Amino acid sequence: MKDQNRWQLWLTIAANFALFYAVAQSDAIAVSGIKGLVEGAANLLPVGLALIVTSIANGLLNAAAKARLVFLRWHFALPGHRAFSKHGPGDPRIDMARIRKTMGGDFPSTPSEENRAWYRLYKDTEKDPAVVQSHREFLFTRDYAAFSFLFFLGFGTASFFLVQSLRVSLIYCAVLLAQFLIVRHAAATYGVRFVTTVLARKADKVA
Repeated sequence: MKDQNRWQLWLTIAANFALFYAVAQSDAIAVSGIKGLVEGAANLLPVGLALIVTSIANGLLNAAAKARLVFLRWHFALPGHRAFSKHGPGDPRIDMARIRKTMGGDFPSTPSEENRAWYRLYKDTEKDPAVVQSHREFLFTRDYAAFSFLFFLGFGTASFFLVQSLRVSLIYCAVLLAQFLIVRHAAATYGVRFVTTVLARKADKVA
């Protein structure tokens, strides 16, 4: 599933790379126009190095770190930790009475137990097309959110050293921050939808 999302992630990386390069060459563009942008291609090496470092850094962020970034929680970050106490009851598609039946009459009482119980339901429904699609959407936006956070830290900081105009650097950083906040929100939404889709599909299968 991650391999299916790989090309989309690389497109987001390439778009951020192109924007960073354009910002880094903003002084040359202001003076020489498009010619300055082309002539500045000689400076692509350090920019490319920043891209490589960012990609490696993303690999250092494990699933737990990405979940904390997306859901803005340090402990019990994943929505599966609140599957039966919050997200399931809040989704009108889900018959919680049927879910309770699959749990033997009782719901889990702690976040850790909720996540483990939800994961067992996920393994029972992981081949369902709706579950596969929601899982894929969550993984893509989660990884994109992690990349965008690293872009904000790495490329945003670099812009203050490569661009003479403080105003341009500040606008660029604001764009990177907005990208992270938007994608993080989307990832959190898809994460909750993934959890509730599993519950909904499982409830549909209960006699």
